[in-house]
Amino acid sequence: MTMMREFPPPPRAAEFSERVSKKVEEARSAGGTRETVTVDWNGQQAHVEVIDLPLDSLYYNPSTHRIRAQRSHNSVQDEALERDPWCAESQDYLQFLLKASPANPDLRDKDFDTLRDSLKQFGQNDPGLVTRHGVLVNGNTRAAALRELGEQSMRVGVLPESFTWADVNAVELALQLRKDHRRDYSYINRLLAMEEQASLGRTPEQIAKDFRIQVRTYHQERWILSTIRELNERSRTGGGNGLRLVDWEGAQERLKELHRLYVKLETVDRDKAEVLKELRLAAILLNFSKTDVRHIDEDFLKAGFDEQLPRASSTASQPQSVSVPGLGLEVPAASSAVAEARAMNDEILRAAAVVRSKTPAIGDAQKASAQELVDRAEKSFDEVIEAAGRSSRLRKRKQLAPARLADACASIDQCVSDLVQARTSRSLDEEQFDEAVVKLRASLLKLAQQAGRGLPQPGEGVSWLLEAVSAEGSR
Repeated sequence: MTMMREFPPPPRAAEFSERVSKKVEEARSAGGTRETVTVDWNGQQAHVEVIDLPLDSLYYNPSTHRIRAQRSHNSVQDEALERDPWCAESQDYLQFLLKASPANPDLRDKDFDTLRDSLKQFGQNDPGLVTRHGVLVNGNTRAAALRELGEQSMRVGVLPESFTWADVNAVELALQLRKDHRRDYSYINRLLAMEEQASLGRTPEQIAKDFRIQVRTYHQERWILSTIRELNERSRTGGGNGLRLVDWEGAQERLKELHRLYVKLETVDRDKAEVLKELRLAAILLNFSKTDVRHIDEDFLKAGFDEQLPRASSTASQPQSVSVPGLGLEVPAASSAVAEARAMNDEILRAAAVVRSKTPAIGDAQKASAQELVDRAEKSFDEVIEAAGRSSRLRKRKQLAPARLADACASIDQCVSDLVQARTSRSLDEEQFDEAVVKLRASLLKLAQQAGRGLPQPGEGVSWLLEAVSAEGSR
């Protein structure tokens, strides 16, 4: 569970606070038009003074939701940031993440460059927001862009002295969730923000309203984050390496489709739901596309494609039941199919964690071995998904003609109703209706010609159609 961190004040916080307070008073007493910014706080709106502050005196917010998931990109720097968020190294790391792509922090974010170019051309239109100690609450990314452009100062609204870290987080979230926000949180950071709100005791209904989503979507998002956390834990190797939250950025739609499939199957066949969940998660981790992942469905299992996937190198024998601590109850253990799917996925998870790890302690041989396992898994999934795709396309072709005929029957049934109403109101165009029936006869003749081919013993429906056409031809 994400808990809100209370960081100590930055160095020389009291001195800075006094200087900011003087500037705020000067702005209030200067006369003329004052610039203020509106802040949503505790269900009310506060108007705070906007002043100009040197950029080199402002600190990036270590608890900003914008890069919460990306902080795990470098575990060493993240730990240092936790110890001292205000030192130059930690602030440099935050600045690096603010410029980086949310899905892959090794790459620069194109949206950041767009923001920087806009600031260069048009200047700073909207003020940021800071605490009395100079910690940026809103405008962290803008500050990074302005610094890159060589600007010396930034316009910021100054929050009241009474603001706590809880207030700071609440204000940042409220600003982000306004409809006019400039740059969205990444998907995982939105999930973390929801989790944080839940940890504060807020109800699903309240959180869903703030995030402008339905309550069922909120529960879906919480399930997804819980699943990601479980997978990251399962991916941990003996050396402590594991997947990070940021590794799941970009999987939003595939994870949502997985949840919908899981919920549909869970109440009917829990084991089938669990097996498909493990297989789809493995395919998502291996970066298969949304259309590819969709082939891993109920028909995938019926056709036995799961049997063609690699087995885990070793699986312990599964107990028949598992005891519930403290209750003295025995519940059935996972089926062998679920256990095998989990074991296979666990090997892929751990190998992917090693491949993606930046820990120097991992040797080249270990990485090469892990990469080989990932490559084998990708090849195996690729072959099986391709076969499942061919099977799906064949199945759809088989079902296409009957489905179109069923649609035609529905249209004819509706035509009967329309015909009755038209005759009742004496509004039927009999000439046009007769022409339409002639077209229907021609269509049925063509259908009979094709339906009777290669069928020595046609079924009841086709037999009727052939007899009707034969009777028509004998006239």
